[in-house]
Order: sequence, then C-alpha cells, then structure tokens
Amino acid sequence: MHKHQESDFWKKNANNLVEVPYIVSSEYTSYEKSTIQSAMTSFASKTCIRFVPRSSQIDYISIENKDGCYSSLGRTGGKQVVSLKRGGCVYHGIVEHELNHALGFYHEHTRSDRDQYVRINWQNISPDMAYNFQKQNTNNQNTPYDYGSVMHYGKTAFATQYGQETITPIPNASVQIGQRQALSNIDILRINKLYGC
Repeated sequence: MHKHQESDFWKKNANNLVEVPYIVSSEYTSYEKSTIQSAMTSFASKTCIRFVPRSSQIDYISIENKDGCYSSLGRTGGKQVVSLKRGGCVYHGIVEHELNHALGFYHEHTRSDRDQYVRINWQNISPDMAYNFQKQNTNNQNTPYDYGSVMHYGKTAFATQYGQETITPIPNASVQIGQRQALSNIDILRINKLYGC
C-alpha cells in the first residue's frame, strides 16, 4: 500500500465538518438501507464526519452489493465502491469497519508496532489472503494499540483450516480480539485526531 498523501483524506468544509457524499444501491431492502444509515449516523454522533447523500459531488462512495465486504483506503477520487454483500456484510459493526477504511484507516493488526501486541501465524493463513496481514507504515497518532478496535481481525480470520489461529495476542493469548459491535473509544479518538475534529 502507498503512503498517505494529504489528498487521500476527505476535506473539511467551512463548518469544520468532513462531508463524505454517498449513494446506496437500490438492491438493498429498506431494512438493510436503515442498517447502513444507522452506521453512518454513528460517526456523526461522535466525530466531525458526516456521510451525506450525494448531489453532484465528484468524489463520493457508492455502497454496492458486490462479492464480499471491502473498501478502498481513504479518498481515491471520483466514484469509489464500498462493497457490502447482502446476507453477509450488512451489519452495524461491519458497515462501520468498511466506512472506516474509506476514511483512511488500515486494519489494527497491521499497525507498524503490532509485533509487540500480536503474533501473526503465517503458516495458518491462506497465501492469497496474506496481504491482509502485511504490516503497514501507519501513523498511529500516539494512540494505544487497540485489541477492541472494530478494525481488528478475529483470531481465526482467513485460516486455511477451520479454527486455526492466524492472530495470537501476546503476551496474553486469551485477550479478546475482532469485535464487530461498534467503533471503540480509541477508533473514535483516532478519527477525531486524524481529521482534527
């Protein structure tokens, strides 16, 4: 992954809010749309990020029912797809996770200092998925490593065999990782620091 340029982040408007325009595919049910909406609103209640329906903005996210849950990192320019597959990805914490990628955040377990907190068990990871575990040159903004981040994978993510651990917390292997309930307090702190909320 490339290093962040200033242009990779969404811009503040005159009211000191960061507006991220979006459109949502018509393939979703009204219930799914309200789940997506609710995840977007959760950012607004705790940060200066505002997901706003797109009118004519050039840069925007397009939420689509593609194959899997994924998003590009930060603002790429023009239309950028956030994939939330129906039946697997349209849950509050997963929507928050993908939107947080679109805001410019990497996975927590790929942090530059992660080797002090987790051991990556490469031998248990399917090779085509190993890129999800590559350490990144991240700006951690003087925030602590967060096992409870919505951006952290669970212990068996992308294991070649069911139940094998791909990520083991150290020194205490019993620490819980990989929640998808909601943004953690540190997730929120990081958004606010990065965007100067």
